Formats: sequence, C-alpha cells, structure tokens
Amino acid sequence: MIALVKTQKGEGFFSLEERPVPQIADDEVLVKVAYGGICGTDIHIYHDQFTYYPPVIVGHEFSGTVEKIGSKVTLYKEGDNVVGEPHNLACGKCYLCRNGHIQNCMDKRSIGWGIDGCFTTYVAMPEKLLHKVPANLSLEEAAMAEPTAIVAHQLLERAKVTPGDNVVIMGVGPIALLAAQMAKIAGAGKVILCGCTPDIDYRLKVADELQCYDIFIDVMKEDTVSRVMEETGIGADLVVEASGAGSAITSAIRCLKKWGRLCAIGMTGAPTVSVPWNEAMMKVLDVQFNMSSSYNGWDIALKLMASGKLNVKPMIEVMSLSDWKDAFDKLEAGKSMKILLKP
Repeated sequence: MIALVKTQKGEGFFSLEERPVPQIADDEVLVKVAYGGICGTDIHIYHDQFTYYPPVIVGHEFSGTVEKIGSKVTLYKEGDNVVGEPHNLACGKCYLCRNGHIQNCMDKRSIGWGIDGCFTTYVAMPEKLLHKVPANLSLEEAAMAEPTAIVAHQLLERAKVTPGDNVVIMGVGPIALLAAQMAKIAGAGKVILCGCTPDIDYRLKVADELQCYDIFIDVMKEDTVSRVMEETGIGADLVVEASGAGSAITSAIRCLKKWGRLCAIGMTGAPTVSVPWNEAMMKVLDVQFNMSSSYNGWDIALKLMASGKLNVKPMIEVMSLSDWKDAFDKLEAGKSMKILLKP
C-alpha cells in the first residue's frame, strides 16, 4: 500500500512509499481508510516542530470501514464504519491512565507520530479506541471527529461555556470555527472571531456560511482589546486561543475580564512564548492548557455532527493522497480550511 511517510528527522522528509498492510493483534481491527484529515500537528511534524519517531506513516485523523477483526474483538464487525481515538500504546497503569486520562499518558505513542498512522490505505487500531459512525453521518464528515472531539472536551467539558457568556475566539481555522459553533450551541451570548486580513477572502466566508459568530475583528486593522471591551463592557468571559500566535496569546489575556477563563488549544510550534504574566495574575484568570481528547468528547462530537446541530461540511475539501504536498501548501497559505486526503 502507498503511504505518506516521515522518513527521518529534520525539516521536510515526507515521501510517498510502499508499505506492507499492517498485521493486527487479537484485540485489534484493520480499518480501510476512507479519509485522513490533515492536522496542524502534521504540518508541525513536516517542519520538525513536534515529537515523532521516524520512519513513520503520518496522519491521525481518519474515518474508514472495518476490513478485518481480531479473534477477541466483540464490538465491531466487517463493514462497520468507524473513527478512532489516537491514544495508542497508553500504558493503562500510570496515574493518568488510572484517572481516565489515557490521552495524556507519558508512554502513549499515537498513530501518525509514534506509530504508523492513517495517510495510507489501511491502519491497525485497538478495538477499545474505536467509535461507530452514526448511520446518518457521512465518512467525509466523520473524518472531522477527532478535532471536533478535542474542542468538545476542552470547551464543553473543561472550560464549560455558560449561557450568556461573551466568548472571544483567537483564530479562524478549523478548531476556531468548531469552537465558535459549540459556543453557540452551548448558549453563548456574543461570539467574537479574531483573525487577520487574509482570512477575509476565504476563511471568514466559511464562518459566514456556518453562521457561527456575531462579530469579526481584523487584528491587523483594529486594536483587539479595545474592540472587545467596547463590545462586552468589562471584557470577555471566555477566550479560546486557537491560533498559536504569540500576539494572539497576549491579546487573549488582555481582553479577558477579571475572573475570566482562558482555554488554550492552539499549538505555537515554538518552545516558549512571552505572556503578560502579571496582568493574568491581577485578573485572577483561570487558564486551561489543553492537549488531545476524552472518550466523552468523542461521544459529544459524533452526536452533535449526526444531529445536524454542528456543521462541518463547509469546512471540508478532499484531495488525493498523491497530492499531499499541494494540500499542505494550500493549508499553510490559508487557502483551505480542512483538507481530507483520500488514499
């Protein structure tokens, strides 16, 4: 099977290569990949800015169909449509695993960076990490389950949007627009998107189609903090930082009200970021640094998509796996929202 492989350490080193179909253990399922979503993490791996263990098939967001099951698998059968949590090789014994946080296990080696992932024809997955795709949800939409589950876990389970909250979202990418939709679903008051001038030509049009925000602030033309204060009076109740930009992180802290909440989801790609620490202290902010997704987050994500309350269709573009370089370039240029690679 043809696979997109990170062949060695360093900038670049992505290559389409022939790889054998993976063997499965008794408790595993062989999934024929329908779509694999390109994540910001994959772009960081390309640029040598995220942990990975080459040579490794990249990609961790997928939807597909069960091709074969191991002898101990009981919950799935051949032909089932599935998605899967990328929490492979969690030890099951450490304090994180025992407290239900397998996504943060220090021994975890997720598909796509720790072990072979989904940018290929087949991927092997433990039965315990799979979820069935609801019958009324397409495999294209289901391929968005992983980023949607992340936002559901961080925004709804942890940051807990309260009806009436004024929510500011830094960024206009897929995580940002998923967060904007979920904030609306949870009863937010004003949802304010903060982006850049180039976002207006494409990304903001997707946000318009989703009807997921009330106000857009072009941070290249307006003072973000002043505008947020003008719109809210005392500052935002909650800021979702989904851009990873240092300037946005600073603005996130400065536009929050006292006792406000900061939900940090965006990865920076840099080892350190400067922040107005004393201002955050004086505001007595609650700050949540987020990484990955919970089981319940996946359940919420699939239910919201299947119900039609959360719409991912306008965000999706499908390209061939063979065109992976064009897809990566397009995403980095901000000319696409979410690209699914089809094997």
